[in-house]
Amino acid sequence: MSGTLNKVMLIGHLGDEVKMHYFEGGGCVGRFPLATNETYTNRQTNERITNTEWHNIVVRNKGAEICEKYLSKGDKVYIEGRLKTRKWQDDSGNERYSTEIQCTDFTFLTTKKESEQNAQAAESPQQPAANQQQSVSEPIEDENDDLPF
Repeated sequence: MSGTLNKVMLIGHLGDEVKMHYFEGGGCVGRFPLATNETYTNRQTNERITNTEWHNIVVRNKGAEICEKYLSKGDKVYIEGRLKTRKWQDDSGNERYSTEIQCTDFTFLTTKKESEQNAQAAESPQQPAANQQQSVSEPIEDENDDLPF
């Protein structure tokens, strides 16, 4: 194979709010940390160990505006993009490097609130159907819906 491939696919939780930076030409960049977890059981101690890896996500222009509007800390998201390493100088003049994920596509999976509700539902025993509240949702008819999908 003579070609190369630079592709990253991540599913994780936002570690902070999306930080936006706007440019004079009208473009913008959004940045946020994404946490992915690896969990395994130590065979010697039978202890569950979780390792968290942090990724710096960079999304541009319209995608950044959508992320800023709909994502918040704790939300679960699928990110697709490519690795990019930048070289820069710190305040002391030392060369520093940072590796980022340049996001090309994303899908919102769950909100923090939905994740917490699912965790609570998994921890608590199922209640009888008679005790559960029933909710009826009516369709919302808004022709000026600003959702991106």
